[in-house]
Amino acid sequence: MTKRYRQAVLASCEIPWDENLDLIEETFRKEVQQTIGAGFNNLYIFGTAGEGYAVTSSQFKDISGIFREETLGQEIYPMVGVIGMSTNQVVEKIGIAHDIGFRVFQISLPPWGELNNVEYMTYFTDVCGSFPDSEFLHYNLPRTKRVLVTEDYKCLQDAVPNLVATKYTSASSNECASLVQETDLQHFFGDQNFPMGCLHGECSLLTSYGAMMPKRTFEFFQYGISGDFENLFRIQAKILKVADDFLAPVRGETMIDGGYDKMIVRAGGIDMPLRLLSPYQGIDINTFEACLDILKNNHGDWLM
Repeated sequence: MTKRYRQAVLASCEIPWDENLDLIEETFRKEVQQTIGAGFNNLYIFGTAGEGYAVTSSQFKDISGIFREETLGQEIYPMVGVIGMSTNQVVEKIGIAHDIGFRVFQISLPPWGELNNVEYMTYFTDVCGSFPDSEFLHYNLPRTKRVLVTEDYKCLQDAVPNLVATKYTSASSNECASLVQETDLQHFFGDQNFPMGCLHGECSLLTSYGAMMPKRTFEFFQYGISGDFENLFRIQAKILKVADDFLAPVRGETMIDGGYDKMIVRAGGIDMPLRLLSPYQGIDINTFEACLDILKNNHGDWLM
């Protein structure tokens, strides 16, 4: 089945904040360039890890403008995430990024109240229909209260031609199979479920750990798209072991996603501050150093 969007590895760029919670522009630009230099030409800002739920409209505009400058060029495919509480809020933010020049957007459902079948269809037709020259990926996650499944996407793909992909890291094995086999959307699965999707056809990878082990991440992806399942599951087990050991000192902590992702970016060599926008709390530097020591001592050969 021909998919609506390219098969790829998708990587997030996190936002560095100084002590006053203002953007550290130089660090952000360096992060974007290092991400591209490592081979990740499909990259995005403002998912959960990128604190898209927390930025103000002015921050959204300013950071999107910088991201646009740093991702201009052939064979680079930038995406802007938009998180909002209503259709109007989401359309307004997309309009800002659209005016800057972006044409691919990542959207999630409004989280204040769980949408029923009529409401989620209205949301996608109104949002995606407002920008017919653009493509949309649905960020499908439990925080929005309504997690869509294959039957929902079969309805949506018929009604919304510019909905082209999903990001669905919590899909079960059975759900991965039906999504890949029964829809023409490109599904970006996480490190945990990407191999299960590969067993059934074309799918893509949302990497959580690419910033600190890019080479291994691309090996993982290549095994999946080539159908080398023995090596695919072997390297998946190793990637998850490396990540589990790295994060062992923070196991049991209650922390929003960006806290972990900023640790991963910092472990990859970017001087990424660990602080998050209020009211969320990141990890302290001493705990991060303990995590990094474990990583270097036990898995140093994977940091490349």
